[in-house]
Amino acid sequence: MDIPALPSYRYPMDQINQVRFLDRRTPPHILTLILLAGISALAMNIFLPSLPGMTAYFKTEYRLMQLSVALYLGVNAVLQLIMGPISDRWGRRPVILAGMMIFMVATLGCILATNVYVFLTFRMMQAAIVVAMVLSRAVVRDMVPQDQAASMIGYVTMGMAVVPMIGPAIGGLLDVAFGWQANFWVLFALGALVIWMTWADLGETAPLSGRSLAQQFREYPELFRSPRFWGYAMASALSSGSFFAYLGGAPFVGDHVFGLPPSQLGFYFGAPAIGYFLGNFLSGRFSVHLGVTRMVFYGTVVNGAGIALNLALFYAGLGSALSFFGLMTLMGLGNGMTIPNATAGALSVRPHLAGTASGLSGALMIGGGAVLSALAGAWLTPQSGAFPLLWIMLTTALLAIATILMVMRRERRLSRP
Repeated sequence: MDIPALPSYRYPMDQINQVRFLDRRTPPHILTLILLAGISALAMNIFLPSLPGMTAYFKTEYRLMQLSVALYLGVNAVLQLIMGPISDRWGRRPVILAGMMIFMVATLGCILATNVYVFLTFRMMQAAIVVAMVLSRAVVRDMVPQDQAASMIGYVTMGMAVVPMIGPAIGGLLDVAFGWQANFWVLFALGALVIWMTWADLGETAPLSGRSLAQQFREYPELFRSPRFWGYAMASALSSGSFFAYLGGAPFVGDHVFGLPPSQLGFYFGAPAIGYFLGNFLSGRFSVHLGVTRMVFYGTVVNGAGIALNLALFYAGLGSALSFFGLMTLMGLGNGMTIPNATAGALSVRPHLAGTASGLSGALMIGGGAVLSALAGAWLTPQSGAFPLLWIMLTTALLAIATILMVMRRERRLSRP
């Protein structure tokens, strides 16, 4: 059963604009939130152009090496189920700092790995950085109401989109110049910078409940009973599913189908982030005016239309590297409109459980992404071309449209007298 969402603020509204950078007694600066979200995104994709070369370095198969994406996403999903209640109980700040310290240790382990199994072990540990992305969104919701949260999350992730947009391109160049390990040295250095900024700038924003961790987990059923929470969370998970399938399959398509070198693959690979940047800008500009639900609907339609056009070109025999990666900007545009708004909606159904809701909705998104990423890696062959990947992406995009339509129907029912 759904009940009206009530706002929950850590800071009075007249203090939201009184931000002093690197002063944790005031609300966190937007730059800190951007970097927290950005380093999590960068850790996911900076090394992807290096996957074919890493496969040769560790003398293994691409399908095993590709697990560095799928396993990373799977551990991300599990951690998000845990971190939400923990952050509602003990606060956002200590959980973010602890996760980032684990990330630093794991990154060193990836650099020093002597075989693929050691690398994959530390790569799974790197998933601790997901606390930065998930809880940076919860911090926003701690401070402002739903539609304003969607707008602010849009601006935060718009800035964040610059990082993964240039990350693969930089990663490809680093690979050519210094080897794949250089990507992880960059992550280690940036991690140290973000830890320092977080320590200095991010105070505690969560209205701590004082409940035990067991009590926090017992509140999951309150979210489970909310159709609107499930609607927003699944719309985000399904729409972003096309992107996670892309993460798992696009390096293979670029290398085996189009024969792109790592530097060029890294350049093309960042195409969705251009669209994501623009979609986040639209979210920041129009979410307050249009409302989160309509923005999610428009975003899912754009996402599905871009993938359908891409697939149609391949069936017409007109598919190329330029069309394949270029049309992924529409997927990014749709996700840039969908994810901030669907996230704000999911976190606003039960504001007192914002951390828990962020963790659960994030787990659905990342867990589904892990499965889709693995499927894309398993089904692609040099003979299949890009078709299996595009069909996976289109299926999830269409399901996302159906899901948000059900949310809109639910809201019309609730609005009737």
